[in-house]
Amino acid sequence: MTTNSYLIPVYATYLIAMIGLCTWLAVTLYRNGAVFLTEVFPDRPEMASAVNHLLVTGFAMFNLGYGFFLMTATEASTGTEAFEVLARKMGILLVSLAAFHFLNMFVLNRLISARRQRELVPPVAPQRWVEGDGPGFAGTTASVF
Repeated sequence: MTTNSYLIPVYATYLIAMIGLCTWLAVTLYRNGAVFLTEVFPDRPEMASAVNHLLVTGFAMFNLGYGFFLMTATEASTGTEAFEVLARKMGILLVSLAAFHFLNMFVLNRLISARRQRELVPPVAPQRWVEGDGPGFAGTTASVF
C-alpha cells in the first residue's frame, strides 16, 4: 500500500500557482489587449472594450477550468514524485496557456490584416512611360519614374 502524503501539498501549491498565474495573465492580456483591439475596431472603441472583456472572461473560464481539470494525480509518495507531479501539471498548463494565447494573437492579427487590406487606397496610374515601354509594346512591362 502506497501513501500519498505529498498530494495535499502538491494540490495546494498547484492551486495557488494556477490561480495566481491565470489571474496575472488575464490582467496582462486585458491591459495590452485593449491597445491591440483598438486596431481591429478603430472606429468603435466601445466594441474594442466589449470584445476585450469577453476575451478575458473566456480566457479565465477556459484556463481555470482546464487548470482544475489537471488537478487529478494518482500518486506522490516521495518529495521527488510530488515535485514531478507539480512540474508536469504546471508545464501542461503553461503550454496550454501559450497555445491559447498564440491562437488568439493569430486570429486578431488576421482581423487587423483584413481591415488594413480593405482600407488600402487603389494604386496610382502611371504618370509617364519610359521609352520603349507602354501600352503598344508587347512583351514588355511598364516602368514608372
